[in-house]
Amino acid sequence: MHITASVFINDDEPGLLHDYQKWLDELAPFDPSPERYHHNRTGEDNADAHHKRQIMGREVVVAITKGKLDFGPWEQISYGEFDGRRPKRVLIKVIGE
Repeated sequence: MHITASVFINDDEPGLLHDYQKWLDELAPFDPSPERYHHNRTGEDNADAHHKRQIMGREVVVAITKGKLDFGPWEQISYGEFDGRRPKRVLIKVIGE
């Protein structure tokens, strides 16, 4: 639950996770200067982290069947940390029967 972190569901394969990081860095490279990102004109330097979080999402919904997370064979919940400067927390809600 933070504006520069993400959770997402996909294959927990190191090559894919590396590819995500490379792709995100190409889309929103770290640049602390205020010239690239207007957000950095506020005194912050993490505008790229906000963009990366927006792309990757902030929450996942997973069905539970017979007491187990109902995933496909390769699916996992992953956490993406794009800033790293502030403590984060996770909120889990179970809704239903």
